[in-house]
Amino acid sequence: MKELTKAEEQVMHILWQLKTAFVKDIIEKMPAPKPAYNTVSTIIRILEQKGFVQHKAYGKTYEYYPIIEKSKYSKFYFNNFLSGYFNGSFEKLVSFFAKENDLDINDMDELMKHVKDDLKEDKDE
Repeated sequence: MKELTKAEEQVMHILWQLKTAFVKDIIEKMPAPKPAYNTVSTIIRILEQKGFVQHKAYGKTYEYYPIIEKSKYSKFYFNNFLSGYFNGSFEKLVSFFAKENDLDINDMDELMKHVKDDLKEDKDE
């Protein structure tokens, strides 16, 4: 899997939200100033080449849909981020996060409580 550019990622987030969309639908969801139709169409074709998107043809009109799940890309992106900035160390990431956000021991305990609760919910499902 390849990492996406910011523009490609923006389009993918819209496709993950909409499930299926025509180029005009994607443009409608984008913030102003809206990109040109051809720009978004080009990004979609690149996403197809990268294996993130496929389409259904209706004559000359194409309806696009994601074939990579958001959770799968999120995991890939996070692992790349972790290895690129923190040498693959989750401990270094958490330490950096705690220092940058001025977290004290009570804040970290509260955070750990939330993590434990989330992990318990995942096991129960």
